[in-house]
Amino acid sequence: MRKVAGSVALVTAVLSASAFATNGDNMIGVSPASRAMGGLGTGICLEPTDSIFRNPGWLGRQKGFNVSFGGILFMPHVKAKSEIGGRPASYQTSKADTFTIPEIAITNQINDRLVIGIGAYGVSGMGVDYRGKNGLAEMHTTLQFMRVVPAVGYKVNDKLAIGGALHLAWGSLDMGAILCRDATNPATCWNASGGQSQSYGIGASLGVNFKPLDNVCLGAYYQSSVKMKYKNVFDSDGRNGFEDLKLEQPQEASVGVGFRPIPELKVGFDVRWINWSDADGYKQFKWKDQWVFAVGGEYKVTPRLALRAGYNYGKSPIRGKSNLNAPNRNNIPDLAAPFPDFNLEWFNLVGFPAIAEHHITLGFGYQFTEHFTLNASYVRAFEKEVTTTGTYYDQTRAYPNSRVSAKNAQDSIGVSLDWSF
Repeated sequence: MRKVAGSVALVTAVLSASAFATNGDNMIGVSPASRAMGGLGTGICLEPTDSIFRNPGWLGRQKGFNVSFGGILFMPHVKAKSEIGGRPASYQTSKADTFTIPEIAITNQINDRLVIGIGAYGVSGMGVDYRGKNGLAEMHTTLQFMRVVPAVGYKVNDKLAIGGALHLAWGSLDMGAILCRDATNPATCWNASGGQSQSYGIGASLGVNFKPLDNVCLGAYYQSSVKMKYKNVFDSDGRNGFEDLKLEQPQEASVGVGFRPIPELKVGFDVRWINWSDADGYKQFKWKDQWVFAVGGEYKVTPRLALRAGYNYGKSPIRGKSNLNAPNRNNIPDLAAPFPDFNLEWFNLVGFPAIAEHHITLGFGYQFTEHFTLNASYVRAFEKEVTTTGTYYDQTRAYPNSRVSAKNAQDSIGVSLDWSF
């Protein structure tokens, strides 16, 4: 366990980059095998990494001692434009366009029924950088969220396995922008960023795996929310200093099925529910719940080479809206100044445009030796555009006929080195 703790500490130390994730601000999957198959991992077990992070019900079926170490090169292509009071504007491209996200997982079979594991992953995040761009309030945001997950799995019998995990979370948030009491008067503007703020939280997950037949697997899991509070992160009114922000990573649940029609082929289908609308912060920013659908398959071309493909879809939690003209006030815990409806959507689309929906995934696994396998994945999130129209309000006047739009597309490449003994 000393080696396990040391490896996790190393990943924790180097995990400092944010990323645009793809189901809201969550990654579609963690391991390259999962990401290559559309983010599967509930009803079909792909790697020890997935048995720890996604469905711990699979952990009890892991054999021997396994180590997986890898990462993701994440390349979002994000643009926004802001047309306040009908003034025309063109799309500006965010400078935050390349990130690295490491991951590690270790499992150890104690006996025929009991398996323990621990993993560390960057699993959620967002970020834009519009500094030096016109009309976007110098917006620069960074959300980083990682989990260190000790887990245990128990094989009840040949058909049933159960598991549970503790999620020790670390988050870091920066919300940078130049805000103005009067959008036409630079003398009324202030820097709203309190800098990078860190927070810690704790959650848990429970999972079950059931095999009614040798070639059929059923799975389900529940993952609790993780409450986070970022201190002195934002100055919403330019008068009361930097305020705290509550931003709770939401609870989620999933069910899935895996099927092996022939020995060389396995396919799976998962459905996942992410409860953004009840999570502090996200619910005040009016994010909608997501139903995420993932389908994928793996075909063994040779005993050493496996080819994988999949598809993942989750409707954006940020929806375009029209004619937001009333100066309704939305209170965000614990910010001092409330946000009118249009301003809230402006902040979503410019600062946190987690709007990607359709993903095509590809990858492979190649077993070099009895003990060593290389896995790789490629994920393409197709460009999604969201627009909101209405009236923008500063503290002195209203600007009707305003429009804000965002575009988001993504490419990512994942690689892991896996050892089993």
